[in-house]
Amino acid sequence: MNRRIILTTAASLVIGVVAGTGIMMNDQAYQSVKQAVGGGTSNSVGQIDISSMDIETALMAVQEQRTSLLEQQLNQQMTEVQNRNSQIASVNDLLSSVNDVRSQDNATGQYDLPSDINSKLSEQGLGDGSKTSYTKDELDKMSQDLKGKIDSLSNSQQMDMLRLQSMSNKRNEAFDTMTNFVKKMQDSRNSIIGNMR
Repeated sequence: MNRRIILTTAASLVIGVVAGTGIMMNDQAYQSVKQAVGGGTSNSVGQIDISSMDIETALMAVQEQRTSLLEQQLNQQMTEVQNRNSQIASVNDLLSSVNDVRSQDNATGQYDLPSDINSKLSEQGLGDGSKTSYTKDELDKMSQDLKGKIDSLSNSQQMDMLRLQSMSNKRNEAFDTMTNFVKKMQDSRNSIIGNMR
């Protein structure tokens, strides 16, 4: 039984070598295989030149670069989430200010907004920068518009948080892969050294 397995394996190996040699002797097939495995490109990945590295070092360098890129993307996403939080807080403050002015009793029906609130409303695309007093209906509309803006920003923030979680998972996975790779390399070296003794 063992003899049969050995002969089958040897025959497969010989056929593979013969077929591989035949393919490499044919120029067109050789060029196709070369392009398929990346032989037509330079031996570099990103800014890393892997042409002079052994396979373990090259794989480790590529994995380190991947981890670094994921870390950068995660930091950018965290900055976006923080910016979105700041925007929501700013619009919430405006809404609170508008509601405070709106809740005041006023016999004239005209409500004066402070100039800084008025300018912030203009920046948000609400209100009229040249106007300082508004009717109750105008303030009600501003309040509804601000609530809509907060809802929109909150929805965007939820999407940002999902992206952040996904990137965090990918980054952790990349670190785990790198750690496992280092451990496997160390185990294989220890095994080789143990077999030499």
